[in-house]
This record gives sequence, structure tokens and C-alpha cells, in this order.
Amino acid sequence: MQLRQADVRRLSEQAWESRLGENPVVQFRGRQYLRQRADGACVFLLENGRCRIHAEFGFELKPIACQLFPYMVAPGENASQMGVSFACQSVIENKGRLLNEQVPDALRIVLRGLPEVISPARGASLARGRNAEPNELHVLSTRLVHWLREPIPLAVRLDGLAWIAQTLRIARLNRVRGKRFEELMSVLFGALADELPLHPIAIPTARQTALFQNAIFSRTEDPKPIAQGAPLRVISILSQLRRGRAWRRGSGESVVPPVGVGWPTKVTFGGVSRVGSLRQSSDHLACDELVTRWLHASIEGGRVWGSGYYGWSAVEGLAALALSAACVGWLARLHAAGSGERLVRLVDLQAAIGRVDRTAGRAVWLGGWSERMRLSYLVEQEGLRRLIAAQYA
Repeated sequence: MQLRQADVRRLSEQAWESRLGENPVVQFRGRQYLRQRADGACVFLLENGRCRIHAEFGFELKPIACQLFPYMVAPGENASQMGVSFACQSVIENKGRLLNEQVPDALRIVLRGLPEVISPARGASLARGRNAEPNELHVLSTRLVHWLREPIPLAVRLDGLAWIAQTLRIARLNRVRGKRFEELMSVLFGALADELPLHPIAIPTARQTALFQNAIFSRTEDPKPIAQGAPLRVISILSQLRRGRAWRRGSGESVVPPVGVGWPTKVTFGGVSRVGSLRQSSDHLACDELVTRWLHASIEGGRVWGSGYYGWSAVEGLAALALSAACVGWLARLHAAGSGERLVRLVDLQAAIGRVDRTAGRAVWLGGWSERMRLSYLVEQEGLRRLIAAQYA
């Protein structure tokens, strides 16, 4: 959990450093976070699952990010959007009140601790160097959500998502504005179901596979901000580089590097490839609903582009979302393989979406040049479509 200066001051006033025997605040890449234990748990997590700060001082004296979770608020040009993180188990299981019924609770937290996120912010661009005109992003998101809700197989809908992402990424949109953009969206989405079968999908190339595995690493890397001092930081960086290389080069009977606490540790890359895709699962209807709900919530919650996703343009963010969907499919198969299963179950998919959504919009490295370069390469030669098909078709 990232901390604001007011959070750090409050933790100091609560005298946690003397009570814990260590500073609960650590520095990592220029930001301040709550300290984690070796197993990844927050230093304030009690055995009964409660927060120690909450238990001793009350809800309103916890760090603001802890109060707000799983809500995620993204400021916009005209209004803020509120989404939810699927790293929350209740969100994954679709428990609790409807999101629109929880807006007043989230708004109270925001007004108390994050008033700036409801102030007008620069609107998201449509593409790099191409500002979005009024209604364009609404048209795009509405078309996307409608497509994802079409009564056709999930694999086809995800293929369409990847196709749209690739098409918009290479399109010249500078002269396609306003009404013309709406007409373009109407044509693209209207022809999608008929167009996809005309473009058969090949298997991913070796280079695409290596970049894909590196993308999985980037979405599951969980560097723990516990190492202090220059020598320890260097060791941490070198260790991260080694893990990244192991992911990129992994194949056959090489063991998949660690993904996180509770995830399998002895599964090989070949073992993952032998697990069937979601469409073969006996849970395929429930899995379909979960993937659709996750993508729908991400788009409508403002978590795919703009302030909710590293300030990225809609075209860039859409490509990243398609790549994340492919990563979810692979991680679900990894989770199933770790339990000795031959097919993906709902519980495997829940674990995969929760793992990927844990970092979405909050891992600074996913908003950097390396992810942009990876996506630029993967939109070539139908890369995103190939990776989606490899996991879902």
C-alpha cells in the first residue's frame, strides 16, 4: 500500500516504530509504502485477518489507500469514475452490494482524504499525440462493453478485443474525429463478427512467446520494499533481472519462476501448456461471466486509460488490457497445473484475475517504456490475437 505524507505523519503519531521495533514505512523507487513481512503480508495484519491500526485506532485513522480499497477512483475532465479492484476476494466472488449503491461510502472517504481526485483533470487522449474530442471515449467504451456482452463464445469476444486493439493501434486517427470517429467505430464493431473468421490466427512466434512470458512477469512481479541502503538495492535489482530472464527464456521442462504466496512453485512451462483452455472447462459458463465482468468493470470504472492507467491513451490502454487478458488465461492454467488439474476451474481463474489486477494501474513499471515497446511489437503480425487464442481458443 502506497502512503501519502499525511498517512506517514499519522503512523508516526501512533508511535508504531517503537511498538513494532521497526519503522512501518519503507522507501521504494522514490515512494513510501507500508512495510511487508517476508510472506508478503502487511506488517499490521493480525491473525484474525483484521488490521491492527483499525482495531486499535479505528477505520478513519488507517492510511487512506487502505480505507478506500477495493474502490479505485480516477479523476476525469468532467467527472471522476469509480471502479473496483479484482484483487479483492469479495469482488472476485461478486459478493456484497451493487457498486452504484456503494458510491456514497467511497465518496465520503475520497472527500476526507483524497479531495484532489474529484477535481477536474486532463482528459485521456485517444491515441498518443491525438486528444480525444467530446464523446469519443464514451463511444469507444460503450462499443467495447456491448461487444463483450455479445452472446457468442468468450474466445471470439476476446479475439475481437485484441483485433480492435491492434487495428486502432496502427490506424491513423488524426483526421478521424468526432462524427467520423463514431462512424468508424460503428463500421469496425458492426463487421467484427464477420471479419474475424476471414483472418485465421497462427500460433505465437518464439519472440512473441518470450515477450508474453515477460509480460506475465511484469504483471506478477511483487518487489517487496524491505531492503534499505544502496548495496541491498543493487542486490534487489540484480535479483529482479535474473527472475525476468528466467521468465523470458522459460520453456519445456524448465520450472516456472515464483508468482506469489500460495501459488505453485514446481510447475514447468510444459506442464502449463498441457492444461486445457477455459472453453473446455466444466466451469466455462462461470468463467465466462467472471472474465466478462472483470473487463466490463475495468472499462467502465476508468481503469483502462487516462488517469486510471498511467495517463495512457485509450488505444495504448486497450492493447494493454488485451495483453492482460492473455496473461490471465495463462496464469489460470498455471494455477490449475499446480493442483494437478488438466482443465481450468473457476477457482483457478479467480486466482489469476486477482493476481493480475493486484498491480493494474499501480505498478509503475507497467506504465513505462518497456511495456510500451512490448505492446508495439505485439500488435505486429497479429501478436495480441495469437496470444489470446493460445489461451482461450
